[in-house]
Amino acid sequence: MTNINNSAAVQATVKPQLRSFDIKKIRGDFPILSTKINGKPLIYLDNGATGQKPGYVINAISQYYKKTNSNVHRGAHYLSDKATQEFEQSRTTIQKFINAEHREEILWTRGTTESINLVAQSWGQRNIGPGDEIILSTLAHHSNIVPWQLLSEQTGSTIKVIKIKNNGELDIEQYKNLLSNKTKLVAIGHISNALGIINPIKEMIELAHKVHAKVLIDGAQAVSHIQVDVQDLDCDFYAFSGHKMFAPMGIGVLYGKKNLLEKMPPWQGGGEMIEKVTFEKTTFNQLPYKFEAGTPNVSGAIGIAAAVNYLNSFDRKMLGDYESYLLDYTTTSLEKISGLKVIGRDCHKVSVISFNIEGCHAQDLGMMLDQQGIAVRTGHHCAMPLMQALNIDGTVRASLCFYNTTKEIDQLCKAIKVALTMLL
Repeated sequence: MTNINNSAAVQATVKPQLRSFDIKKIRGDFPILSTKINGKPLIYLDNGATGQKPGYVINAISQYYKKTNSNVHRGAHYLSDKATQEFEQSRTTIQKFINAEHREEILWTRGTTESINLVAQSWGQRNIGPGDEIILSTLAHHSNIVPWQLLSEQTGSTIKVIKIKNNGELDIEQYKNLLSNKTKLVAIGHISNALGIINPIKEMIELAHKVHAKVLIDGAQAVSHIQVDVQDLDCDFYAFSGHKMFAPMGIGVLYGKKNLLEKMPPWQGGGEMIEKVTFEKTTFNQLPYKFEAGTPNVSGAIGIAAAVNYLNSFDRKMLGDYESYLLDYTTTSLEKISGLKVIGRDCHKVSVISFNIEGCHAQDLGMMLDQQGIAVRTGHHCAMPLMQALNIDGTVRASLCFYNTTKEIDQLCKAIKVALTMLL
């Protein structure tokens, strides 16, 4: 049994089920965590930007290229058939992971951003027009803002924005007042990438459906932290990326309700997404292929399925409990540093801590921490409207994962104090 804590005093505060959490074994699953930066052990606290990859995922991708590499569908040979089977099995794995009703509701994309753009330019162009309204959130990532601004310019529709309360949470009462018979779409994040706040999306989806609006959820920050059930949520679209949940970059997922996807026109044209092509007319493939133009990212699909299998090998509640413990430990430890303020302190959130230190620029602190082997992210975190609402330029963000430890947090706090002696 490996003790997850670095002091007897701290262990006394830990839930009993976490005392058997084998953090040493888990960290051994991730080869990059043995890296040294400037001669110091890597402390990776930038999981909100991208998660590291376990050997299980790396090996799955490597084995595909070593033993199966071939293009999928229509190939009249063994490798193509085997690659197709693995590729389509990956789709089924994702279907079960988010509890979609139908496997054809799972579309492969390059990531959350492309998924949102697909909905905007396919469903949006067909269903939104002059005078219609799109509701967005102050907590949104730019990827869930800019595609809708482009659509608004193209269609003459109007964008409305849900404001935040003083603690950073969305103002649900104001959201209720924004909803009307003009609302055609609500596009909100499941979890804020900048602050880690979990939005009450199930309630928000129910409210939107009462005015017959559709709802798209940006789940990029959610799938690695919490279990997602799209049928229980009853969302119309759900988008997420592989690389934030321990899978490779360049692969993403768009879930859409089957009845909506069937009515939507293709977004991109090319191979795979066609049924028949003549110079007079083209007819399009069935779901999900009509939205997957060109050679697909086969290794990415295999990689994201491997990441799901890796996550499913754990008790997800146990992982969540451990991350909650890390969040509390980190918040308490950081707040002992003079002048440090955690943004979004008293909210329902996942293990993301954004903070500023009085008199210290976030970028300067980030660079000083890097010299000590600690990876954090600084700046506006692709959430400039949120930073404007908070009246700050940006933050230092430490985003935690179940492979992080309290010892690393102690090192972070020590490194911050060292940096401040030179910066203040």
